[in-house]
Amino acid sequence: MDKKQLETINLDVLIVGAGFAGMYILHKLRKLKLNVLVLEKASDVGGTWYWNRYPGARCDIESLEYSYSFSEDLQQEWDWSHRYSDQSEILKYANYVAEKFNLKNNIKFNTEVKSASYKKNLKKWKIITTSGKEYISNFCVMATGTLSSIKEPDFKGLDNFKGDFYVTGRWPHEEVDFTNKKVGIIGTGSSGVQSIPVIAKKADHLTVFQRSPNYSIPAKNRPLSDKEILDTKSNYSEIRKKARYTRAGIGYNQFEEQKILDLSSEVINKELNKRWEIGGQEIFTAGFTDVGVDQKANDKAAEFVKAKIKEIVKDKDTAELLSPKDTIGCKRLCADSDYFETYNRSNVDLIDINSSPIELITENGLITSKKNFYLIL
Repeated sequence: MDKKQLETINLDVLIVGAGFAGMYILHKLRKLKLNVLVLEKASDVGGTWYWNRYPGARCDIESLEYSYSFSEDLQQEWDWSHRYSDQSEILKYANYVAEKFNLKNNIKFNTEVKSASYKKNLKKWKIITTSGKEYISNFCVMATGTLSSIKEPDFKGLDNFKGDFYVTGRWPHEEVDFTNKKVGIIGTGSSGVQSIPVIAKKADHLTVFQRSPNYSIPAKNRPLSDKEILDTKSNYSEIRKKARYTRAGIGYNQFEEQKILDLSSEVINKELNKRWEIGGQEIFTAGFTDVGVDQKANDKAAEFVKAKIKEIVKDKDTAELLSPKDTIGCKRLCADSDYFETYNRSNVDLIDINSSPIELITENGLITSKKNFYLIL
């Protein structure tokens, strides 16, 4: 290493990550006149919204609430376009915030942290980057979030695959064209639920490989009206106040203090159907207080969703594969746009990798334990 790489920089606070948390912490600490710096691996702000650019990527919390509340000016200036805004709009918002509050002057981009250790003799943190630069700081704040790392696929034969290969959490910045392509998607988590309907519309054929089916609620996404935006902006203080004292911290939630087991089947279906039609996972889960704590109550909500899946998906075997077997809400609910409807398309197949695990990836596709070969180009 040269002398420049060995340079040590002293700080009051070092923050790792320039996503929504990192930017807000930076803003607050600068107001306290502290010497603070953010280290960010990416070349710009945005955190998960910088990395996750896959088709269909969008937030599952309503846009008007998925925003900062620390500045009234900011709340009044920014206009969201849709009920659930997509990745590109959220990233634009992050950059708008960074520019408005001049945050980038205190962010060092394209910088990856190699190690962070607390030195008891100094009572300080020592942070070293992959380039060899050293930082000494009184405090080290890890604003890396829960989605900062991806699980690298480790399928046998992956290195031999001759087609295009992508991971949703590390998507290319340029658009990927799936037109006339045979595509395979492995996994039906939240990114799969969002990307599958979009890719299916472009691909010549799409094969989905599923291990665990997910509960998903229709998002009912749509453009926001001028009235909705105006009403929210004139009432932001009350919405934020309500959010701080409600389950999940969402002010728009229509919470009901009722137990599903106290109601008749007719009332239960009416309430769940109403929430299904409104759309949004946060709306659906707010209807009853016992669904999350009582198995019998949970079964009723779960059976409602599974009945909806079987109502939407025409092929009975496919519908059964798409119906989860676990409790609803034990994993985060997904919010989708035509996810289950996509399996009615003639160019979409669903493969259960529990009964037919993926054994090998070849130059041109995948081979399962049943020796079925799926062409992916």
